[in-house]
Amino acid sequence: MNSFNINPEPCDFNPGDILDGKFRIKQRLGEGTFGIVYAGEDASNDIYAIKLLKLWDVPDQVRDAIVNRFEMEFEAARLDSPYLVHAIYHGTAYGNPYIVMEYCPYGDLLSTDRPVDYSVMAIHVLRGLQALHACGKVHRDLKPENVLIKADGTFALTDFGIAGDRNHRMTQGNQVLGTYAYMAPEQLQQKGEATVLPTTDIFSFGVMMYQLLTNSFPFGNISDNTDLPEYLINSQTGNWNRAALEAVPGGAQWVPLIDGCLNPNFKLRIQTAEKAIELVPASQASSAMAEEVEMAPTFQTQVENGMLLRVMYGENAGQVFYLNEMIQRQPCGVITIGRADPVTRNDIMLSEHHTTYISRRHCTLELDDCVGPGQWVIRDGQFDPNTRQWRRSTNGTYVNSQEAEEGGIPFVPGDIISVGDVKMRAEAY
Repeated sequence: MNSFNINPEPCDFNPGDILDGKFRIKQRLGEGTFGIVYAGEDASNDIYAIKLLKLWDVPDQVRDAIVNRFEMEFEAARLDSPYLVHAIYHGTAYGNPYIVMEYCPYGDLLSTDRPVDYSVMAIHVLRGLQALHACGKVHRDLKPENVLIKADGTFALTDFGIAGDRNHRMTQGNQVLGTYAYMAPEQLQQKGEATVLPTTDIFSFGVMMYQLLTNSFPFGNISDNTDLPEYLINSQTGNWNRAALEAVPGGAQWVPLIDGCLNPNFKLRIQTAEKAIELVPASQASSAMAEEVEMAPTFQTQVENGMLLRVMYGENAGQVFYLNEMIQRQPCGVITIGRADPVTRNDIMLSEHHTTYISRRHCTLELDDCVGPGQWVIRDGQFDPNTRQWRRSTNGTYVNSQEAEEGGIPFVPGDIISVGDVKMRAEAY
């Protein structure tokens, strides 16, 4: 997909047109800032949703970044979870990338005319987040329009790529208000924005559930720009309207879950989708679902030879670093991680061409037998030989949603390490 045309041609498709010689367009489903979504059918008359990136409309200076996000959306949609809208194929039309995804005939949570069991829906959405987070991905733009209903009634997440690109998500007036309504407080701060954690999605989930249950937003009215300052202050102080939720039939049952999601301090917020599932009020249809056994991990969890880090998200995606083999070659007994830079040397150098969220001396890995035999620990920052002092990173280092301080925290197989906008999963080998 990354071999796109340098000068993509403007294109649009009407019902009956053939896209890329493979799909007959049936109708236009929607259009956003950089994309158009169609319903189309193949030669077997199977219907799909086709998302076309309007690359001709993307400014040259951000084109590479947008295409990269589009590719990441395709990879995220290939994850094996029924609670994600699956990507099936990708190609280009007149130099513009497109993704073919499964078609969800019942629309999204705001457009559907089907009755919705909110407990079932909440569990499905949280399981979709669980699948994304386990692979080092954060949705970044969770809202009712991005939850679709499949033909079998499953609620599934979509649009976890370009729609969540924070560099381009605040470009049009009406979309700005909608985006701010779901944004966690830390996303509005420079440090928090640079490292997007799973707890960001947890906050957005709480806003979304409150909206669906009450037909309003938790932190007040947000109909125009004049409402925004007060809304954001309420968001940052955790001042949400409990009374409106409790006034809804059955709403009081949702208070513990939504309260835990809307905590303005991400460290005190519900930390994982699994924990949130435990707080979803039971309904007749959902009572058995919360106990459903999840699929076994697709990576090795039993340590035999050592630990590795696999880059799950970022420009180095797919690269693997075998820590126990690397540490044997390090005379200082530590492994350093930082932004790829011609001046500063690191043992693990992470590429970052479009942002500078990764510090040159970002974090340090070491084996710490005082914590446990063969236990790996990650510390934020590095020892700076020039100042002969420990130097913290600019945007922090995180294990799952826990910040690694200078003293360090241990990590085990399955943990996700966030370094700037890069996500790495710890695995055994």
